[in-house]
Amino acid sequence: MHSLTEKALAGSPRALARLITQVENDTPLARQALTDLHSHTGKAQIVGITGAPGSGKSTMVNELAKEFRRRDKTVAIVAVDPSSPFSGGAVLGDRIRMQDLVSDKGIFVRSMASRGNLGGLAIATANVSSVLDAVGYDVILIETVGAGQSEVDIASTAHTTLVIEAPGMGDDVQSIKAGILEIGDILVVNKADRPESRRTIKALQAMLELGHSTKTLHHGQVIETAAVVDYNEWMVPVLPVTSLTGDGISELVSHIETHFSWLKESGNFELHQRLQFEKQIRQLLQAAVWERLNGSRFEELLQQVSERQLSPHAAIEALLKLL
Repeated sequence: MHSLTEKALAGSPRALARLITQVENDTPLARQALTDLHSHTGKAQIVGITGAPGSGKSTMVNELAKEFRRRDKTVAIVAVDPSSPFSGGAVLGDRIRMQDLVSDKGIFVRSMASRGNLGGLAIATANVSSVLDAVGYDVILIETVGAGQSEVDIASTAHTTLVIEAPGMGDDVQSIKAGILEIGDILVVNKADRPESRRTIKALQAMLELGHSTKTLHHGQVIETAAVVDYNEWMVPVLPVTSLTGDGISELVSHIETHFSWLKESGNFELHQRLQFEKQIRQLLQAAVWERLNGSRFEELLQQVSERQLSPHAAIEALLKLL
């Protein structure tokens, strides 16, 4: 095992930061490290925090980390920031908001640039989460960019997905139309000290009642059965929270822990892991095949398709023969 990986496993935050940089850049060292670390993963709870910009995600992540630490759990935070249009790097806005966490050795904060990737997640986020899981963090909090409808990818990465809503941000059913609420294991109404928060809470509860179905898994693939009462299913709660004051944070963390226990007791944890790895393997396979085929022969076949000398299906058959 490479010395950098060994140092990260031994608890060196500097080595961990360097290793994550390697993972983000998809270097040969990173690929070997991910292979070496795979057997060490599968212990952490990964919590995804998503919602529209301005809903208070960063402040909530800050308070969640503090509450988990009060419960004697180590926390890693992956904040996926929008990419700078100039440098391509992370804007680091979340690092500015989380300055009060840096003195706690039980908390590790990493900002990542989305690099224009849709889905609210950087491409390497899942691999970074695996590294943080392997080195022993109990809870991994992933905060997405806040891109609206395209953020549903977080559900295939996180074990527990929080969808953050805030009152006074427009039409209460906008997120329902966007489909983002469907991925939530816990719906959180932040800034609940505002008078209009009651309307938002009622709208979300009504949405859950109208769209009720028996779901045994919310991540990656939804398995639906007849609309009958199933006491083994997870009933999505709507929780009022005020991150600025910390009101409701303790109850929210308790629900997060309860959901993780439910996943394991119901057998959905293993199913989620399988679906997550299936998606990852498909993505890696697609990238590997494209890397091998994207050469002069591809350009030649593309030109033939463009000139109507060859159909796209025939071009695919020709490319597959090259493998």
